[in-house]
Amino acid sequence: MRRVWNFVPLSILDRYILRQFLGTFFFALLLLLTIIVVFDINEKIDAFLKAPLSATINDYFLNFIPYFANQFAPLFTFIAVIFFTTKLAGNSEIIAMLSTGMSFHRLLRPYMVGATVIAAMTFVLAAYIIPPANVQRIAYANKYVKNKRIDYGTNIMLMVAPDEIAYMARYDNITKSGTRFSLESFDKDKRLISRLTAQTIKWDTLYSWQVRDYVIRDFKDNREIIRSGAVLDTVIPFEPRDFLISETDHEMLTTPELTQYIERQKSRGVGNIQSFEIEYHRRFAMVAAAYILTVIGMALSSRKVRGGMGLNIGIGLVLSFSYILFMTVTQTFAQSGQTSPMVAMWIPNIIFLLIAIFLYIRASR
Repeated sequence: MRRVWNFVPLSILDRYILRQFLGTFFFALLLLLTIIVVFDINEKIDAFLKAPLSATINDYFLNFIPYFANQFAPLFTFIAVIFFTTKLAGNSEIIAMLSTGMSFHRLLRPYMVGATVIAAMTFVLAAYIIPPANVQRIAYANKYVKNKRIDYGTNIMLMVAPDEIAYMARYDNITKSGTRFSLESFDKDKRLISRLTAQTIKWDTLYSWQVRDYVIRDFKDNREIIRSGAVLDTVIPFEPRDFLISETDHEMLTTPELTQYIERQKSRGVGNIQSFEIEYHRRFAMVAAAYILTVIGMALSSRKVRGGMGLNIGIGLVLSFSYILFMTVTQTFAQSGQTSPMVAMWIPNIIFLLIAIFLYIRASR
């Protein structure tokens, strides 16, 4: 009978804390998104007036809101924890919970459940749902706001397959055609065994290309075999998105697509993929951040302080901006090549994990 009496209040308290946690989180996030939408409308009002209303709502805002909600989810997890936990501490509710024999470690459990809900939601959105939605949002922005799409490339060189290197003097993504194309193949000893040159090349679909005014030179047994022609349809394992990389391309790939793209580009010797690697590691770092910031917020605001809620919220805002600052600085280091994207994205979490451990130990005494 005593076990039942001990179990029921704890279950009710868990649900109570979870309701406070998630309710505060979604309410605070809703307020933020309302402010962001208002500012965004004010900033892009000229573009919104030019575009059809249905496109503005369906293609832009219905995809814009989840995108920004996911971007700020870990930080608002932190702020929500500080806000409602400070309120609980101020009303002596946490003291009452601990006085029943509940340990500080046990008190943390519903917080971790809430963080898991937010972390899972954040990861699923970032990995699978938001990238396809970003395709529509970015297409709308490129058409009506500011075109950030890369439509031209010059002096393009990349490894399209093991021991095969392609080169184009210029490529126009509007006409899907390039000029002065060459494809060189090498054997295992790095000796040239074949060379295809063409005046123009045109992309069809996936890896299907058409070369015009081409010459193929095959080198075998100290002999050179030359073939030429006007038009040749061929399969070359690369496509325009492999070398025309816009600053928002990484936001349009799901996590499996991102993994595949990074591996393929690395095997081809493409160097400007830092933004894709940063995005990949950021998605996982944000999941861990939800737990770390929850622990910091709970440990920081679980005890009564003289400054009350205002002091805790102030400390929380300072820590929030510090986290954003760390993330921005380390991301800049990764983009400039001074550190790896994985290290850059996890440094803020490592630093804040140490802060979380210190604050948790201090609060549990």
